[in-house]
Amino acid sequence: MKILLYSMNFMPELTGIGKYSGEMAEWLAGQGHEVRVIAAPPSFPQWKVFEGHSAWAYRKSDINGITVWRAPTWVPARPRTLGRMAHLFSFMLSSMPLLLAQARWKPDLVFVVEPPLFCAPAVLFFSKLLGIKSWLHIQDYEVDAAFGLGWVRGAGVRRFALSLERWLLTRFNRVSTISGAMVEKARGKGIEEARLVLFPNWVDVSAIRPGAASAESPESTAVRGYRAELDIPADAVVVLYAGSLGSKQGIELLGEAAQQLAHARSIHFVICGNGPSRGPLMSACIRLRNVHFLDLQPAERLNELLGMADIHVLPQRADAADLVMPSKLAGMLASGKAVIVTANPGTELSRVMTDRGIVVAPGDATVLADAIEQLALSPSVREALGAAGRAFAESELDQHAILSRFEQEMFRCVAGTEAVAVTPSSLGAKG
Repeated sequence: MKILLYSMNFMPELTGIGKYSGEMAEWLAGQGHEVRVIAAPPSFPQWKVFEGHSAWAYRKSDINGITVWRAPTWVPARPRTLGRMAHLFSFMLSSMPLLLAQARWKPDLVFVVEPPLFCAPAVLFFSKLLGIKSWLHIQDYEVDAAFGLGWVRGAGVRRFALSLERWLLTRFNRVSTISGAMVEKARGKGIEEARLVLFPNWVDVSAIRPGAASAESPESTAVRGYRAELDIPADAVVVLYAGSLGSKQGIELLGEAAQQLAHARSIHFVICGNGPSRGPLMSACIRLRNVHFLDLQPAERLNELLGMADIHVLPQRADAADLVMPSKLAGMLASGKAVIVTANPGTELSRVMTDRGIVVAPGDATVLADAIEQLALSPSVREALGAAGRAFAESELDQHAILSRFEQEMFRCVAGTEAVAVTPSSLGAKG
């Protein structure tokens, strides 16, 4: 099968959405499919084009046997609302010639990843023109998030944006998204059951695995490596956040919790990532000796990084609940370490973590700090929660199993048959 992957973020060497696109492309190529990719030059989450790439020129490269075209894309130094929109719009315009150039190749399927939804009209036009199948995969509901987080305001603008989104979504042959709650939202936007697919994020459970020592057994090479780099005592309890530092994360909560736990010298916070919230967070923590910052780490060190943690923390703003399912959660669970998330009762994130982690209210630094302190004092509880999270990752989030199901849905889509009915997923169930 010929598959054209249209994903603005394509960064197999890093983590996040770009890494998922890269892993999916490599897996499909490994199954014998011919895969081509159209993407922007990598710039996320630093909002700066990576060294070796260009923001102003078309580039073609080969990544593990996959042909990748990079379209020139304007990257704002400060990702505010208008800058973000101009960034997405510039990619939409510059990538259109690359998309139309694939007409001679004529793929069997065009798979586009949202965000950005801006690319949907061009993909629909291209697929209708050539009579090929189109698939939209939703990682974030960016329209809902833009209004929910206050990036865009106005009742009339909201109604227009949601109507346009609905019109676009209902014209794809398949629409997939990553969680049960997000599938329900897709139904509410008018997606027919026969075209709706649950396609959750995954984790390579053979690459991310338990084994790095905790604070009680600091002989582990992984722990010594990162702790030595950051000058963290070997017997300290490490609270780790690893991911993008953006506005949806509510990341400022970690700084507030760290301030409240400054007296607990055995608890150290490690914040690993880049993004627009990093500068303000570093300023807020400048006098805290128990807080350490790392840049986004390469994929080959991800297992080592996650294994350093005794406690993973996943903050999430309440107004972003069920609009996204954080991709970083899969790696946290697979690492076999305890996880604390901020989520309201009834959200899918809360349901996923029932009996597998600690759930506290979003936006409350005192409650988060108390949960961290209690868990730091309870190694047996950390061990039990870590084991439950690992078991869930092995049974529900395995990369090969998820991508194999996805491949079968691709065959059904290209053949013109209906999608397998989406059933209530264990991703949102207690167990």
